Amino acid sequence: MNRCILFLYSILLFSQTAFAQPVIVDLPVGGEYGFQLANGEQKQITLLAIHGTRDTLRDAVREASVSISIDGEQAVIPVARYAMPRIVNGVKVDASLTRGFVDRSIHGNVWNFDAEKNAARLRFWNPDAPLVDPDLFTYPVEQRWFASDTQMANEESFVNGDEIPASKGVYYHYGLDFGGYDGMVRVFAASDGEVLSAGEDVLPIVKEMPWVSTRYDVIYLRGDNGWTYRYSHHARILPNIRPGVRVHKGDWIGVLGKEGASGGWAHLHFEIRDERGAVINAYPFMMETYLREHPGSLLAVARPHHLAAVGEPVRLDGSESICDGGRIESYQWQFIDGSVQTGPIVKRVYDRPGTYSEILRVRDGKGREDVDFCVIQVIDPQNPVEKLPPTMNLACYPTTGIKTGDEVFFKVRTFRVEGGAEAIDFGDGTFGKTRSQNDFATVSHHYDKLGLYIVTAARQSNNGVMAIARVKVIVE
Repeated sequence: MNRCILFLYSILLFSQTAFAQPVIVDLPVGGEYGFQLANGEQKQITLLAIHGTRDTLRDAVREASVSISIDGEQAVIPVARYAMPRIVNGVKVDASLTRGFVDRSIHGNVWNFDAEKNAARLRFWNPDAPLVDPDLFTYPVEQRWFASDTQMANEESFVNGDEIPASKGVYYHYGLDFGGYDGMVRVFAASDGEVLSAGEDVLPIVKEMPWVSTRYDVIYLRGDNGWTYRYSHHARILPNIRPGVRVHKGDWIGVLGKEGASGGWAHLHFEIRDERGAVINAYPFMMETYLREHPGSLLAVARPHHLAAVGEPVRLDGSESICDGGRIESYQWQFIDGSVQTGPIVKRVYDRPGTYSEILRVRDGKGREDVDFCVIQVIDPQNPVEKLPPTMNLACYPTTGIKTGDEVFFKVRTFRVEGGAEAIDFGDGTFGKTRSQNDFATVSHHYDKLGLYIVTAARQSNNGVMAIARVKVIVE
């Protein structure tokens, strides 16, 4: 059978402990790879097929998966986005890319993937191995998991009406965006390393790294394992973060903001590249790291967001939700029209344009509950510009350690809107109102009782199209 491997990571040594980074292999359909486990056992892996679903509006890949065989045991593995690795016949495996993402990417081939020769990129670990060295990583933002909007590996960005029908390439987000409260959330170094650049100040070696693109709001660090880390959109970079300075994981380096090419959305863009400059899908590393720092967490995952045409079925998938050390007993979807569906995966049809935020509620065997929100951007393909939905960025601060009576601050901004104001439902039977114009509007609230509250912001543009956004507040 045809066999083609683009590159392979070898074992690296970290401090006193030997640690194997993931083995990363690019294969064509029918391609094979022999993976050796730590006990010496050899596993034969074959890529059987790749699968993808494209939207009708932009011909962009919305869902992707691969079929593989490991010593005859077959499995379907989801590709990137919010997927975690699976264990198949004694091998931990994930898929971070298929060639469908490369063909129309407006950012070019940031993955260094040969789409003419290969069909998919797979990663392998020993079944009991961590995904990344436990001593290497820490979570890079001081806030709760999924505190606000996100865009993770290969997730398509929101679109504008003039992009339909598609005449341009597709913006597949190739880093990790952690949404947060503008100007308040601390950003930490995820790994030990050296500062390559801080703002426009750079080390000379950056000239040999064409994937490093400096800007006034950006920090680049080079980790001790050779990976390059990008942190973008800072409201403020700390003055001690200068080129050549050595930092340690967990060091405070900046404050989350909306500077640079953020589109006005407050978030940290966190990106990892290998020694060759190829983007690495770091979402599983971040999830594993967060769970290590918050053991036993129950985390609802209702993402990625979706783009759909009016009248087109949308598949909402909450199956990537995680209960650390236990299992999820129930999944419930609550829709803006008041209807409810149960199960991890449901389908929904929208009869009018808008930006919707649907609630996924998960419960574990201990009776604990968590929620997350799936954003669906619905567009009328017959009238995409005049009926273009507004979009909304909503965040709160703080997101942890909230007690009864504490003031919780909310920032909201609605894009592509004229007229109206944001109506805020704080989730406890009280309401407020803001009016954002070309920047965030701020409002605060306090809660008198313990609990999990869903805060909803809604604003209708003068074209009659609504945008809805949600965040959760947990009062402990």
